[in-house]
Parts: sequence; structure tokens; C-alpha cells
Amino acid sequence: MEFSGTIATLGSGVTRFQVGDEVFGSTLLKFGTHAEYVCMPADGLIEKRPANMPLDECAAVLFGGLTVLGFLGKAKINPRDKVLVYGASGSVGVFAVQIAKHYGAHVTAVCSKSNAEMVKSLGADEAIDYTKEDFSKAGRVYDMIFDTVGKAGLGRSLKSLKRGGYYLVVSGVGRKTMLGDVFVGTIVQIWGRITGAVKLIGMPKQGGLANVIFLKELIEAGKVRTVIERRYRLEDISAAHRHAEGGHKKGHVLITFD
Repeated sequence: MEFSGTIATLGSGVTRFQVGDEVFGSTLLKFGTHAEYVCMPADGLIEKRPANMPLDECAAVLFGGLTVLGFLGKAKINPRDKVLVYGASGSVGVFAVQIAKHYGAHVTAVCSKSNAEMVKSLGADEAIDYTKEDFSKAGRVYDMIFDTVGKAGLGRSLKSLKRGGYYLVVSGVGRKTMLGDVFVGTIVQIWGRITGAVKLIGMPKQGGLANVIFLKELIEAGKVRTVIERRYRLEDISAAHRHAEGGHKKGHVLITFD
């Protein structure tokens, strides 16, 4: 659903762009970007690329970036909030760390030891190796736990979340998983409102073009960058999916065209 490229042709009446402009964007759940050409509405989620980011890397910005802006906006993140990002080295996690730091939060990143230095380079104040330490048993309390991979678990998170704090969880992929998440999430939200124990947020709207432009501004200001682990050619896309679905991808993988 993410892409970057060069505008090949324009429809009548389009004034925002010119043929040859380098752009990046997202089709959201319409998908269709694993192709040489993508047709987008001129008022859709498409913008000229950030001046300081290579064109191919721009394709790996909007899913993670827009997802994080949607979550943190709904949770009303504040400066000096203590935020734990679980899955901090993934495609959503790398943006969660950076954008939470942009808003002035103290960020604890949960990832493997091999990715600790990378997430610290993105701004994380400290890193927890999930293979060695269970964050919920460390005795620390957070204002917000951002579960970017759906694996932290509400039960564990409640042990480390202040009363009335936010638990942000990125839903799994697939219709059955998403329906299950919606059902469980609804029950938890009702329980949380009654008891005041937790505020749960699951997959808010990603926002419109204003958020795309905001991300571009953060990138051009040097406050946000993407992380590219591997590049695959289109004919090797099955290998790209196998790697991405293995659960240990660092940042993003790109599909490139000759």
C-alpha cells in the first residue's frame, strides 16, 4: 500500500503536480502498489518526496509514520510522558520511537539485543532485550505502552502501566485476526471505562494529507528517518514476503524496479 516514484502522466485539471515530479504516497487498504504503475487521485495521500531522502526510501515512510501519528494523536501524548515501545525495531516501531521523542517523551524501546544500538540511534533513551528481560517484571511504570507488533499482551502491560494509562496495540493481519481483535478490544474498552484501569486504542484512522505533509516536514528537519534492511527486485517478491513475515524484520524491506 506504500509507494514512491516519478509521475508519468496527469489527468486533466491536475495542478498540484507536474510530469516528472518525484512523489511518495499510500493507497491504504486499496493496496495495488506492487506494480510498475499506480493510479492515484490528485487529492489522495500523495506528496512530493522529502528533499533529503532518496526516492526509494520514501516508499517506506507512510504506513509506519501515519499509523504512529494516528495512535499518538488519539492518546494525546504529552512531553515527559514515559512511553514503552514494544517491537521498536519494526516498521511501526522505528517511527513510534522517533515521533514519541519529537513530542518530548522518555522512550524505552523493547527489541532484541542486536537492534538495541539502532533504536538508540533513533532516539530511544534506553533499550530492553526482550530475550533476556520481561519488561513487566522490572518494576517500572509507564504512561503509555505502544505494542507495535501485538505481542506485549494486555495482561503483562497492565503490570507496568499507570492506572488510566494508554495501551496502544497494532492489530494483526487477516480478517479472522482483526475481527477477534475488534471483539476483545471492545470488551477491554468497556471494562477500562468502568474501572478506570486502562485506556485501550486499537488502529485509529491514519489521518489525511496533512499528516503526510507533517511527516515530510519532520524528515526534512532531520527529526525522522526510515530504516531500510533489505531491497528485493519485483521478481523476488516471494522471498521478500517470507522474510517480512518471519517476524524478525528490522525496519523495512523495499521492492525495487529496474
